[in-house]
Amino acid sequence: KLEKSFILKEKSLDIIGRCIAMLIKINIENFKSFDQATELTMISSNKIRTNAGHRLKIKSTQLLKYGVVYGANASGKTNLTEFFRFFKECVRTGIPMDAVQMFCKNREENKDRKSSFEIQMTVGDKFYAYGFSAILSKRKITEEWLYELYQNGTARCLFEREGNKRPILDPSITLTNTERNKFEIYADDFEGNENSLFLTEMNRGKKYTSRTKLMFFRDVFDWIQNHISVITPNIPLIDLEYYYDDDSLKLINQLIETFDTGINQVKIEEITLDELENALPKPVFDRVMSHVKGKLSEQDEPFFRMTMRSNESFFNIQVEGHNEPKVTTIRLHHSRSFFDFGFEEESDGTRRLFDLMDMLLNKRDDVLYVVDELERSLHPKLTARFLELFMELHKEDRMQLLFTTHESAIMDQSIFRRDEIWFVERDAENASTLYSLDRFKERYDKVLSKAYLEGRYGAIPVFSSFHFREEE
Repeated sequence: KLEKSFILKEKSLDIIGRCIAMLIKINIENFKSFDQATELTMISSNKIRTNAGHRLKIKSTQLLKYGVVYGANASGKTNLTEFFRFFKECVRTGIPMDAVQMFCKNREENKDRKSSFEIQMTVGDKFYAYGFSAILSKRKITEEWLYELYQNGTARCLFEREGNKRPILDPSITLTNTERNKFEIYADDFEGNENSLFLTEMNRGKKYTSRTKLMFFRDVFDWIQNHISVITPNIPLIDLEYYYDDDSLKLINQLIETFDTGINQVKIEEITLDELENALPKPVFDRVMSHVKGKLSEQDEPFFRMTMRSNESFFNIQVEGHNEPKVTTIRLHHSRSFFDFGFEEESDGTRRLFDLMDMLLNKRDDVLYVVDELERSLHPKLTARFLELFMELHKEDRMQLLFTTHESAIMDQSIFRRDEIWFVERDAENASTLYSLDRFKERYDKVLSKAYLEGRYGAIPVFSSFHFREEE
């Protein structure tokens, strides 16, 4: 029933003509545990025939919908996730203050060596590579670039900048006189700026006509900011922008029951703004209200809805026009229980499911979910069930999921293709290296999880011996 209700909703959408936006590849260098240039690609292998539905063809390129990264503790899995969060923050507001300590500390010279960050993506029918390099210890941007990539392997530089020099636009881009004059002013004003990105500047209150040749500035910025969703275990607040109405509540109830948590009903309870303030630490409450005001200021007709999850609470805020925010929370009813339970009374595993609920309920296409430790606090069978539901509910969608995990039970070729499975481990220099299972030639019937735990692919802990002395 759950699957049918989703399918009916999706069939009502016009699938033809939807914008296609997906991750192609990332490149990292001199960032946290990643020393030398490291690449993770979502381009599929032509040699693998299993799980053909995990691929989406855009022009002549086959892209993967899923990626799973294994590795021991402290191998660099979280730093891979952190790349996406850091990239988004830099594009949104510039290099953060704490970036001065984010260079790879394995070698002394890395402090003054440039760090490099690049994301390749497809937006609509175009392929782009956007990136920048910086001396993180000085928060100084040294280069920035945006290329359009072509199927024959060539590329065209749309714009680039070097250091604090003036950004340069590709001369082949035809602009109207008005557009040309505006761009020249923007570029002149930006000259000398070493702390922020030109892509950010070109999305700071700039107006674009629908036919402008500069629309790539808006398209790339929008995909990075609004189509990459990073979910990590320890952040105190998560924005979950799905619709919290009667229809979604019914789906939530159906989903919760499928996971066998003991909960058979999720209820909505309205609370006051004062109660919300008392339930959250003051810095978090202030941040939430600032976020709400910022979102409302961006809209002509003020309306905003946000679902958020703190460490022990779950709230929904809705604002219409200039009215006071309406705040609701959830109460959970267990079968054979007389009283309802608060969200803070549930287990870590149940609360974790609510972190991930948006991934199942989301009706938008073209979202890349990046999740650190997907299986945290979840039983292995529950993790597998979650992945099964995600793949089934979004099998017709252009949605990608990239996550890190320790859970070997899901390392199965019936669930994932070989080119979707990656490993990260520390090398002799204590730097993270990233490689795909596809480099290992395994038969289809190979039990991957057993081979992984035996060390066949590396990326597992190696323990040294330790002995207590007799007196200890």
